Amino acid sequence: MAVARSRGHVPTLEVRAVRPSAIDPFVKLALATGDGHVVEAVRIPLERAGRFSACVSSQAGCALACAFCATGRLGLARNLATLRGALQNDDLSDEDRLHFEFSLAKALEDSGSYEQSFAHYAKGNAIRKTLHPYNAEENSRYAGRCKRQYTRDFFAARRAAGAPSAEPIFIVGLPRAGSTLLEQILSSHSMVEGTMELPDIPQIARELAGRDEGGGETPFFDAVAALQPDELRSLGERYLAATRVYRKTAAPFFIDKLPNNWLYAGLIHLILPNAKIIDARRHPLGCCLSVFKQHFARGQNFAYDLVDLGRYYRDYVDLMAHIDGLLPGRVHRVFYESTVEDTEAEVRRLLDYCALPFEEQCLRFYENERAVRTASSEQVRRPIFKEGMDHWRHFEPWLEPLKEALGSVLDRYPAVPEFALADDLRIL
Repeated sequence: MAVARSRGHVPTLEVRAVRPSAIDPFVKLALATGDGHVVEAVRIPLERAGRFSACVSSQAGCALACAFCATGRLGLARNLATLRGALQNDDLSDEDRLHFEFSLAKALEDSGSYEQSFAHYAKGNAIRKTLHPYNAEENSRYAGRCKRQYTRDFFAARRAAGAPSAEPIFIVGLPRAGSTLLEQILSSHSMVEGTMELPDIPQIARELAGRDEGGGETPFFDAVAALQPDELRSLGERYLAATRVYRKTAAPFFIDKLPNNWLYAGLIHLILPNAKIIDARRHPLGCCLSVFKQHFARGQNFAYDLVDLGRYYRDYVDLMAHIDGLLPGRVHRVFYESTVEDTEAEVRRLLDYCALPFEEQCLRFYENERAVRTASSEQVRRPIFKEGMDHWRHFEPWLEPLKEALGSVLDRYPAVPEFALADDLRIL
């Protein structure tokens, strides 16, 4: 299979052989970006050659069929029939079956069949959870241990430490909370470069956890507490050096948009005290449901169970509230709903926090042609719209486990409830 010339904006392919190895790169690209044009580039020549049905019915064609259906390129009725038929195949692997479950759930959602849609999202997530187990209690203990260690005195004793650079702008929070939108807005500024979800802060945290040789109960926290000022500065400088490879322009500031870095907000403050930290926050039901419906390629093991999701969101709000109490103004919070309601006001607040002059182009972020590699890649190519903000209400009858896990965090949103300290955690 080879790429041929484009007809309009949809590239076409020349079918020489229907081999999974040839199809996979296009399928992976389509699934990663949600780009329907890439999907069409695969489907059209297969159908012309009379090979599409055979490919879809095979196990190797699973992701291909899911990509077609997820982008709506087969027509709704045919989407549903294709996916339901595929799920009757008892030989499907778990990985292939969960792809079909998520795709059928999306097709049913598009048709307005919300109860059936939720049932298939739940089935796909249940499969995914068996493949990638997650311990919610462990995450809660970690958040509690952060609160016990990070005190005013702890930060005050290390005030002069860390690398002085103000170049990094961290965007943290949960996936599907508007972080990609904020990245697109900021990267539309002439002084800011967008990069990607960088792995460097979690890598530093893992290495710190691995330093313990004494069998302590909390190796990460023990290692952080033992760091001397020159070591904190060295870690900050190491981060700056390691991330330089992602920077392609001369812009003085760059964005690290890894949502899960909220777990390491304290560490970021210690090693990069002048870096900006932006917390992208969205209504807990809207955010968590959107995460539940998204089949992440990796790294989000909390996402496959409503109770786990609720607890994870609660831990995140808890720890960020603690940081706010210790370091008022250190973190800038942006509520997705406020950004939708009054985009210009929120953009101006955001730029003020980053000490950047206002630029009109930040309001036309959808004209920014930079590559976006997240599930929100298509949304940030369009102006902000309000229609989808309460879409979660279609699924509300089935969200009781999530509501219970969120508890007072849901009741008080956007305000924050009082939290108690959690027990110690051993982080491995």
